[in-house]
Amino acid sequence: MVKILYVVIPCYNEEEVICETARQLEIKMKDLVRKKKISSKSKVMFVNDGSKDSTWEKIQELHQKNKLFTGLCLSRNKGHQNALLAGLLTAKNYADIVISMDADLQDDINAIDEMIEKNSLGAEIVYGVRSSRKKDSFFKRFTAESFYKIMKFLGVDIIFNHADYRLTSKRVLDALEGYEEVNLFLRGIFPLIGYPSSVVTYERHERFAGESKYPLKKMLHFAWDGVTSFSVRPIRLILNLGILIFVISLLVTIYCIVVKLFGYTVDGWTFLACSVWLVGGVTMLSLGVVGEYIGKIYSEVKARPRYHIARNLEEEHD
Repeated sequence: MVKILYVVIPCYNEEEVICETARQLEIKMKDLVRKKKISSKSKVMFVNDGSKDSTWEKIQELHQKNKLFTGLCLSRNKGHQNALLAGLLTAKNYADIVISMDADLQDDINAIDEMIEKNSLGAEIVYGVRSSRKKDSFFKRFTAESFYKIMKFLGVDIIFNHADYRLTSKRVLDALEGYEEVNLFLRGIFPLIGYPSSVVTYERHERFAGESKYPLKKMLHFAWDGVTSFSVRPIRLILNLGILIFVISLLVTIYCIVVKLFGYTVDGWTFLACSVWLVGGVTMLSLGVVGEYIGKIYSEVKARPRYHIARNLEEEHD
């Protein structure tokens, strides 16, 4: 049976690139339909994440000109992961398989063919994985690869060099709907679902136009969300550090008593100052890490909606 495919693309201020993205995807989708790899009912769904430019207007224009394109408009900016989730959970109501990708054309759309092929062979999740990072700057490459290695060290099951370019089946997305956390890190959630999976490697391109929506500050915040959402090992590291400092303090106490008993007069100002700064710094760091986890719990227990869909072009009648 030929399956219905929806391609979900989160968009935030992508007016410079969205038309070219649509043009390339139209060619790809028509070719896949012609080869009978996907159903003629397949579509491309753009998700407007509260853009401040003309992104939503362009999505509406594309929809009016060609019913291959449809769109969601969130009530306000909710962040990439929430916008992606909104698109995935909406698209599963119409599609058999869903592919998520970014709007900037850095993800190679030609990898879609192999993803569909892997799905036809039984894989319900197909991860798009970068074949190399040679085009990245040294800093970008070092920080990105370090992030994946740290996540593995912390016990998080994550696919190395995989972002959010993936194919998922309707059954996988039905399971995803049961994950109700507010602090989303989808790259970590999908491996938890546990259905048969596979990998497709591709060469990531340069951004077609516009600026990256993930500057260093957002990347660090996103990485920290991933760590605190899937691992309690930082808290355990704090416990181990606390035990180590406690043992050191006992040794220092014994040393001070011995020195006192033997009558040595030691000024001790440098030692005392260093000790205070060290213990104070470790204490503040520990409180910060524990506070982050408490903050996450605070966000989760309120159980506020992760997004609101203001408009769904798929359900509107022209």
